[in-house]
Amino acid sequence: MTIPAQFDAKTIENKWYDYWMKNNYFHSEPDHRTPYTIVIPPPNVTGVLHMGHMLNNTIQDVLIRRARLKGFNACWVPGTDHASIATEAKVVAKLKAEGINKNDLTREEFLAHAWEWTDKYGGVILDQLKKLGASCDWERTKFTMDPDMSASVIKSFVDLYNKGLIYRGYRMVNWDPEAKTTLSDEEVIYEEQQGKLFFLKYKIEGTEEFLTVATTRPETIFGDTAICINPNDERFTHLKGKKAIIPISGRVIPIIEDEYVDVEFGTGCLKVTPAHDMNDKTLGEKHNLEIVDIFNEDATLNSFGLHYQGKDRFVVRTEIAKELEEIGALAKTETHLNKVGTSERTKAVIEPRLSDQWFLKMEDLVKPAIKSVLVDGDIKLHPKRFENTYAHWLNNIRDWNISRQLWWGQQIPAYFYGDGKEDFVVAENIEDALKLAQEKTSNNSLKTSDLRQDVDALDTWFSSWLWPMSVFGGIMDPESEDFKYYYPTNDLVTGPDILFFWVARMIIAGYEYAGEKPFTNVYLTGLVRDKQRRKMSKSLGNSPDPLDLIDTFGADGVRVGLLLSASAGNDIMFDEELCNQGKGFSNKIWNAFKLIKGWEVSDTIPQPESSKVAIEWYEAKLQQTLVDIEDNFEKYRISDALMGIYKLVWDDFCSWFLEMIKPAYQQPIDSATFAKAIEMLESNLKLLHPFMPFLTEEIWHLIADRTPEEALIVSTWPELKSFDAKLIADFENTSEVISGIRTIRKDKNIPFKDVIELKIVNNDKASTYFDSIVTKLGNITSLEYVSDKVDGALSFRVKSNEYFIPITGNINVEEEIAKLTAELVYTQGFLKSVQSKLANEKFVAGAPEKVLANEKQKEADALAKIATIEQSLAGLK
Repeated sequence: MTIPAQFDAKTIENKWYDYWMKNNYFHSEPDHRTPYTIVIPPPNVTGVLHMGHMLNNTIQDVLIRRARLKGFNACWVPGTDHASIATEAKVVAKLKAEGINKNDLTREEFLAHAWEWTDKYGGVILDQLKKLGASCDWERTKFTMDPDMSASVIKSFVDLYNKGLIYRGYRMVNWDPEAKTTLSDEEVIYEEQQGKLFFLKYKIEGTEEFLTVATTRPETIFGDTAICINPNDERFTHLKGKKAIIPISGRVIPIIEDEYVDVEFGTGCLKVTPAHDMNDKTLGEKHNLEIVDIFNEDATLNSFGLHYQGKDRFVVRTEIAKELEEIGALAKTETHLNKVGTSERTKAVIEPRLSDQWFLKMEDLVKPAIKSVLVDGDIKLHPKRFENTYAHWLNNIRDWNISRQLWWGQQIPAYFYGDGKEDFVVAENIEDALKLAQEKTSNNSLKTSDLRQDVDALDTWFSSWLWPMSVFGGIMDPESEDFKYYYPTNDLVTGPDILFFWVARMIIAGYEYAGEKPFTNVYLTGLVRDKQRRKMSKSLGNSPDPLDLIDTFGADGVRVGLLLSASAGNDIMFDEELCNQGKGFSNKIWNAFKLIKGWEVSDTIPQPESSKVAIEWYEAKLQQTLVDIEDNFEKYRISDALMGIYKLVWDDFCSWFLEMIKPAYQQPIDSATFAKAIEMLESNLKLLHPFMPFLTEEIWHLIADRTPEEALIVSTWPELKSFDAKLIADFENTSEVISGIRTIRKDKNIPFKDVIELKIVNNDKASTYFDSIVTKLGNITSLEYVSDKVDGALSFRVKSNEYFIPITGNINVEEEIAKLTAELVYTQGFLKSVQSKLANEKFVAGAPEKVLANEKQKEADALAKIATIEQSLAGLK
């Protein structure tokens, strides 16, 4: 079989992915084996692959491929999320570009456009994941708007409503004026922004006196319905029971008293705008104040804004300040730093707004989720430090606003039969709703045409919180074979930014509907940042196209590059050099394979002692690494597991083992050693396969003709066996000896083809087991143990052992003595300068600990070097 000179990643990747798909290795059905299940964090249906997806899905693929090799029935369920806010915004923008206004369409017409958009762009990201090598069970692909998935969401809503956990309430909500929908508290990001504090003058009715009130939002004065003072504030005692006049509008409002007002803050007076501030709403309810909503849904002012009607709130803020100044109602302005809520999706500044919305009571629902993670440890977060974030969110949870003023999503299954706020029923379909409405009204003449379904859609997260259950049909049919077999799942890999949005809510739903956890481990990845520690984004232009990286470095190279520096929870400072390192590793493995396959094999020559020893050592080293790998996987240190395999293959296998067993130039290798070399290579490939699936599968099939049942993807993970740790420790000493010999050859220009002698004073009583290795790798003609140092020889030390290489005719003794003497004088001078610095009390007292440790290390290194040079000189004289 001809082995290509270079590893051609592009050809190989297509070849093996097609092979895996053709042989259906990714698909799983319930059987006698233990299941290992992962559900993908469903990316937005309109999304494309970015670096965060690359990292997240590479980790998932590593876990799933390893589980397959370990004999589990591995099932990785892929899918996409309908992403109501993001997708609807894209569809609205597309329609706008075509001259179509969403408001001119019926819901059905708009949804037809949304489905057309989804059919065209949805799922692109899943196809891109195939380029990465993702071994998902594509036959199980789910979309959160699939009929069965939507049915699960609706069933969940009805169930929770019937349990008294979902209610409809007129509440102050977070309003996104760009998306024109409410947001949950968790979808609001608070950012510090530099703004202004406006000091406004309100005239006291019937007097020439003014009250001054400070506000950051002068445009909201049209919604003021009271001025509030503290009843204990003596400055304003004379104003009790009086009224104030709002500037510009001239509307008269009462002056009320409440201890809520902080007499020390601002002017001691508070303007009360119940429609546009949560605290003001509470005050308004307490004092029975009027509610005046001054904003349209896009945050322009309505008719209450008088001549500012139709203008954006921020435009009005600037213009009204000028008008207030002109009429003498603006006392002063000051710069002011305050926290402003912005929409996680659109980045628009959030507007508090009173609205009829649907809420889910969370106080009791959340208790099992707190207990499972923070008390019992049934679910483990990796890294553990995220438990603090989890605890903070769940211990301070508020009722979840689950309704959205959108059309793209699951429509809320509430049906109104009258004009009153309570004139509704909740049911899974309109037929059931009609029966309930007839019962509730005692009116059997009601028809379905008399019912109006709530126009709002449910929050996207209310769909995806069911994901681990709904993908297996667990909501619609809890007794289904798939659900009982695959649930609970094993591992979840996601980002800490959705620890509350998604992870915590899935845990809540799992206990509510299945009575158990949805997964056991949560691996929280870090963010992928650029070299300047900036988050990668399209707007900054600092995010490489993942498909371009795969094209340049190969999928295996990119996977290795990402994972080598991706410890759980820690951000990755991404540099393309990481991928280049991964590509270099691919080439190293390929060349090692080519070297082995290039050897001529003989059945007649005996196995050298050095090869027997090398095989014993590498088998032990492989087992030691396997123990470390298992430990790292158990602790979800995926990066450390890869680094252990990387060092095993690059250092131990390529740099040492192959050199130990390599036959002499143009000589054959014995068949026993060759067979073991192939066996060791195959073990390496099994360990590498989860990380580098394409390269390893290619080499696996080039080693021998394999049937589909013998493919690497369904092979067997190496078995843990006992090993001799002393053998490994002894070789550490041996490697130093070989390095010492190589250093002398290099320094003295002694070619490797020239044989040398080695004499050893074994003060350490070191093992002689690896002498055959030293003899081979050092090209030693004679290895002898002696009791005293050897005169006229070059020497070096390893621990207390002394190694002597008698001088051959190639070395000019006088020149060598002169060279060593010059080096000794230089090193002694260097040592003197270091010791002088360390003797300086002022330096020692003031130097940082790290600097001091560095100087002490320099001193120790110089002393050791001087001892070695003096020993070498003594041997030459």
